[in-house]
Order: sequence, then C-alpha cells, then structure tokens
Amino acid sequence: MRAVIYATGSSIVVEFEESLSRAGIEVVAGIRNRTGPCHLSDPALSVPLAGTGAALRDLPFIVPLFTPANRRAAVTEARSQGFATPLSLIDPTVIRPRDLPHGEGLYVNAGVIIGAGTRFGDFVVVNRGAVLGHHLTCGNYVSIGPAAVLAGMITLGDDVVIGVGAVILPEVKIGAGALVAAGAVVGRDVPAGATVAGNPARIVRRGGE
Repeated sequence: MRAVIYATGSSIVVEFEESLSRAGIEVVAGIRNRTGPCHLSDPALSVPLAGTGAALRDLPFIVPLFTPANRRAAVTEARSQGFATPLSLIDPTVIRPRDLPHGEGLYVNAGVIIGAGTRFGDFVVVNRGAVLGHHLTCGNYVSIGPAAVLAGMITLGDDVVIGVGAVILPEVKIGAGALVAAGAVVGRDVPAGATVAGNPARIVRRGGE
C-alpha cells in the first residue's frame, strides 16, 4: 500500500512515519502545505502543494497534526485540493478490541491499549502509550496525548484535547472543545470549551474567556 502525508510542519510527523513503516505502508510524498520547517525524516520526499499532481491526489492521505483546529483546517484544505481518501492507521503494536468502530482518518500511535466497546469519531489522534478504558466514546477531531489514562465509560466531545499523562476517572464526560492539561486528574464532568488542570482537576478557564 502507498500513501501521502499531508502537512509536514509538525515534529509529530516522524511518529506517523514510523507507524506507516511498521504497517508496511510506503510514504510516497509529504505535502508541504505551508512555508517553514519540514519534519519528514527524508526531506527528499517533500513536495510543495503546488507541485502535487493527480497521481499523488489519488493516494490515501494522513494528516500528522495534534491540535484539533490545525488538523481540521488541514483536512479541509486537503479535500479542497482534491485529496479524497483519508487513511486510518492503527499502529501494529496497539492492543485493541476485536471490534473497533471508527470514523475516517483515525491515527493510533505505538503502545496504546484500547478497551472493548470503544468508538472513535473522524480524525481522532491517540498518541503513544495511552491507555483507554472500556466503552470510551470519542467525538470527531479528539486528540489524546502520550501516556494519558482514561478509565471506563468516558465520553469525549468533538475537538477535545487530553494532555500528556492526564488521568480521567470513570463515567466522566468532557464537553466539546475542552482541554485537559498535562498531568491533570479529572473526576468530574468538564463543560464544553473549558480548560481544567491540577489534581484534583479544577476549571482554570471557561469557554469564551
């Protein structure tokens, strides 16, 4: 199988490259859609957006950006440029349930454990070493950071970000657009758009502030 990486400006691109390699998927090109640094491990694969032809646009594409807003914007841009087939990629090292319903564009990095009954929306990113409990429901464009631990029966709204090493206790609901800071321990529901931090986690910013 062959694929292209769309957007090469984030340092996390190398993680996607490694997962693609482990899955036996050849990276044909990295689409440089912005000026600035290119983080491909092989810069020779870099192609400016203006230089992409039909042969590249016909291949599945994956977007290696962690922040939901940036990922959403890049996906919209890619589609407007004629890239029509998002690639879902679950690293071969992931421990996963037999049945894992998910939307398009999913990426799960190395060493993740996914509990049974989990459902992912579109363009979710789960970074390395996260542990996801049973019956997790993820909305679209959710980002889960490295080593985060999510207990059972948790619901994450669209565009939620879970920071590095955060812990979410059972049956908690995180509203759309909320941010859980690195290392936070969350035992209560989080309103949409809020930022929570600390142990126990408290709201440090509400949506719209």
